[in-house]
Amino acid sequence: EKFANYWPRNIMILFGPPGAGKGTHGPKIEGLLGIPQLSTGDMLRAAVSAGTEVGKKAAAVMKAGGLVSDEIVVGIIRDRIHEPDCKFGFILDGFPRTLAQAKALDAMLAKEGSRVTKVIELQVPDSVLEERITGRWIHKKSGRSYHVKYAPPKSMRLKNGKPVPESMKDDETGEALMQRKDDTASALVKRLQGYHGETVPILDHYNPDGIVRQVNANQKMDGVWGEILSSLKKSA
Repeated sequence: EKFANYWPRNIMILFGPPGAGKGTHGPKIEGLLGIPQLSTGDMLRAAVSAGTEVGKKAAAVMKAGGLVSDEIVVGIIRDRIHEPDCKFGFILDGFPRTLAQAKALDAMLAKEGSRVTKVIELQVPDSVLEERITGRWIHKKSGRSYHVKYAPPKSMRLKNGKPVPESMKDDETGEALMQRKDDTASALVKRLQGYHGETVPILDHYNPDGIVRQVNANQKMDGVWGEILSSLKKSA
């Protein structure tokens, strides 16, 4: 049934502003379809560590204090998607961030005889995101995410309506949780401006192909997941 509804090879791009739920729903899509969610940061570190040809190029650029070029990043993605776990497809998270990167990705995939088959954008009003972001706490080692209102750790204690930092511990390990430096209201404004400015042209780029799906991520988790499932089907 899954093959009938969701295959052939799925090459997906998952978009969403900070706090939209990519970290929650991306792994669920992975589990459903059996395809990996690829983070450009993780792939870059792995390529450098493995000493691949493109990894050596990236390492040299970073050592010199430069920014890794789109060409190098696309090369790292090209190498990664040749691995067996990408046979049925993959999910890109955090790439492309610009229209130029989207075009470079398309050109690389075309040479592979593939193309992007689905673009999903998780939509949440900016005003809602501030509450989501500023209440978020992270367990750094595992990436587990908590929220003071929606998913607090069992250890959380409040003082004057705010969590006591020392009480914020990971449920599984008891280790201290942290807040990201950019998970503040002021930083969020800049992040959202960048996200909207960069993402809209990419969505416009893929819209003519009929593969872009918007998901209302400003609802209960089950509702969001239901919309994602509908958008994943071939007929969607």
